[in-house]
Amino acid sequence: MLGGVTVVLVLAGAGLLVKAQELRAAPAAANHALTDTEATTRVNGDVSSALAKIFSYTPDGTGATGRSARELLGGRAARQYTQLFAQVRERVAEQRVTLTTQSVRSGVVSLDGDSAQVLVFLDQTARRGDHKPVTSAAQLSVTARLRGDHWQIVDIKAR
Repeated sequence: MLGGVTVVLVLAGAGLLVKAQELRAAPAAANHALTDTEATTRVNGDVSSALAKIFSYTPDGTGATGRSARELLGGRAARQYTQLFAQVRERVAEQRVTLTTQSVRSGVVSLDGDSAQVLVFLDQTARRGDHKPVTSAAQLSVTARLRGDHWQIVDIKAR
């Protein structure tokens, strides 16, 4: 009788070990956005701050915005931004446009090692000269990579 109980316990233990391994190997278990609140908070903060800096400018402050972009963007995002901001820079002084961007909400969709996918909702307020400001919303899907001690945006897609 004791031998039968031992066999049952060993088999049950083996079954539980297999199930535990399956759970650890599941994609959700590898997504640290679901389990690492400190890293998730850091990604959200770095990405939100970067977007506010690169998508905010004044007629006299495009140089600072460009410098921020060179530091905070890499890869495809840097190339896209360079093309877009070249067009903006040509018109901003003439039209006296000031743009202020702030992250309203962001969420890390996935976080795996040094790569993160973040969904960000932005409010952008534009003012031309002395005209009333106009606020609009934007939704972006951002890919970020950990570079040293901060997250750098490497891809941006409008949603």
